[in-house]
Amino acid sequence: MTIADLKHFPSEVTRTLDLVLELKAHALVVIDLRGISTATDFFVLASGNSDVQVRAIAEHVVDELKLQGARPGHVEGMQGGRWVLLDYINFVVHVFHPEARTFYQLEDLWGDAPRWDVSPES
Repeated sequence: MTIADLKHFPSEVTRTLDLVLELKAHALVVIDLRGISTATDFFVLASGNSDVQVRAIAEHVVDELKLQGARPGHVEGMQGGRWVLLDYINFVVHVFHPEARTFYQLEDLWGDAPRWDVSPES
C-alpha cells in the first residue's frame, strides 16, 4: 500500500510517512489503535539502518512537523538512537534500529489492531 492509498488517515499521519521516507526509512507500518487503546489513535513505525539514521529520521519529523505547529508531547530515546518514540498524542511515531524492532515486536503486541504496510510511491 502506498501513502496515496491512506487518504482516509489524518493528514499528520500521512505527512509523517512522507517525512520518514525523505530520509530513506524502511519497513513502514501504520497501526490503527482507535477503539483498541485510549493512549493514542495511531502508531507509525519505521526503521533506519543505523543509530545515526534513526536519530536523523526522528529529528527530521520533529523539525518539519514543528513548522506546521505540531510538537511532540513526549520524546524518548533520541540520545541512544536504537528506538526513538515521538508522542504527538493522537499518533505516536516509533523509529527503530532493526535489532530493536525485532526485539520489541510492537506489531505483534498490537496484533489485533488493523495495520497497513506502507511502501514508497512508485
